[in-house]
Amino acid sequence: MPMRIAQLANFFGPSSGGLRTAVNALGTGYLAAGHERFLLVPGPEDSWVADSSGTTVTFRAPLMKKSGYRMVLEPWRVLDVLDQLRPSSVEVSDKTTMIAAARWARKNSAGSVLLSHERLDSHLEQRIRWDAGRVAGVDTVNRLLLRMFDSVVVTSSYAEEEFNRVGTRPVHRIPLGVDLSTFHPSRFSGSSGVVPRLIHVGRLSFEKRPDLAILTAVALHRQGFAFTMDVYGDGPDRAELMALAGDAPIIFHPYIADRRVLASHIASSDVALSVSPCETFGLAILEAQACGTPVVTADRGGGRELVTSLSGAFAAPVPSALASAVRDVLSRPAGERRLAAREQAERYPWSATVSAMLDVHAAVREDALGVVA
Repeated sequence: MPMRIAQLANFFGPSSGGLRTAVNALGTGYLAAGHERFLLVPGPEDSWVADSSGTTVTFRAPLMKKSGYRMVLEPWRVLDVLDQLRPSSVEVSDKTTMIAAARWARKNSAGSVLLSHERLDSHLEQRIRWDAGRVAGVDTVNRLLLRMFDSVVVTSSYAEEEFNRVGTRPVHRIPLGVDLSTFHPSRFSGSSGVVPRLIHVGRLSFEKRPDLAILTAVALHRQGFAFTMDVYGDGPDRAELMALAGDAPIIFHPYIADRRVLASHIASSDVALSVSPCETFGLAILEAQACGTPVVTADRGGGRELVTSLSGAFAAPVPSALASAVRDVLSRPAGERRLAAREQAERYPWSATVSAMLDVHAAVREDALGVVA
């Protein structure tokens, strides 16, 4: 039976690639499977747009300049739209301004799904450097979320840990996917040079730990290792990161919206650095591996679960250890490391993610209707 699925998200500006990519890939999959898809997001002004990707409803919300986050100050307007759309289930990926949708679903015989795309304890630690009392406070919030939503979906074992601390109710672990056609080794352009090419793609905001990638390159430079590194992305800490790079051969490029152009740059690199120890998944890791580019990542966090000893390398999240991992990867035959990276990415097609998420939506819808009956 076709479902009406409302996705509620709060994107960080144009450089919020990961969450935007995931929500849109899921929405496209829902439509392709014969369901209706509605996307509800805050933005600069109110609008309703219906096109081939479904219906997108934008709510006027002020921009928090430092983070790029938009604060929904009138949540009742979101609920009014849900009253008009009458979805069979809501999928919420914002744990702050959009969680009122779970209460709406409970009152209106609809299912509710929380797509937990970040781990709160690690997020707080990185963003505000808060540690004292952090776990206790986060556990309280997560207990509340488990009670509010019919189902909670996480994308990795690492993301699942904080929910496992607070009770016996299971969560669904559903890895995200990657566009294996757009991100493909055939995007390679140019020729392999003597000097290795490193790349980092991501939002330039310190809670994402781009500084670790920069400092890894600085460590390689100080070791006298010859390389170049390209950084693609934007964010509030771009200027500080450029200063941190010093005289290392690092070039900062603007955010690239065209996914095919970005894939070409990734496929033409020798190693991708995606080293945050607090990512709950790491779409940038899958996109690099899909391009046949091996990845160096931290030995903890969700990203570690995506990289094997053949498709890249992992090390403690300190520049010296990560620099050694980069040199290790580059010492392997290029053909072998690129093939292993691509094969690892092929384990994560979006079709598998969409199918699993639709099973969750069907289950919460049936449960909601069962309660009424």
